[in-house]
Amino acid sequence: MKAATVHELKEALQSLPAGKLLDITLRLAKFKKENKELLSYLLFEAEDTSRYVGELKEEMQKDFSSMNVSQVYFAKKTLRKILRNINKQARYMTDKAAEVELLLHYLRLLKDSGLPVTKTPVLMNLYLGQLKKSKKLIESLHEDLQYDYLRLWNKLAA
Repeated sequence: MKAATVHELKEALQSLPAGKLLDITLRLAKFKKENKELLSYLLFEAEDTSRYVGELKEEMQKDFSSMNVSQVYFAKKTLRKILRNINKQARYMTDKAAEVELLLHYLRLLKDSGLPVTKTPVLMNLYLGQLKKSKKLIESLHEDLQYDYLRLWNKLAA
């Protein structure tokens, strides 16, 4: 079965009564955890993005503090898990400035974690990849925001 395009879905949803639309939305939320998380974000968190970013930063700090640093392998797995969560939340928010803020916070926590980032190729590649991604995102922002974030980025790149 071929999925309908977004345009076709939009037209079909606009023609539905409110009750039927509610039923479809709830049924969609039941099937995938990601759908439920996105719906929760849109309903409860989308109004105050800065507070939501603050909560995500706190959660990220907890994850970093509970990271197993005895072996680089376990640390790398935790780092990738945190990064997956950041990317997922960034997709929900669709705000480039918030995504940059989360990535820069991740990089700062990684740099301050005490892990041998410069001595381990896997961690170095992870760090440099996210540094490159954040630079690209910063360049897509407004000039005023670019200035603020570039100062932070330069500290992390040094």
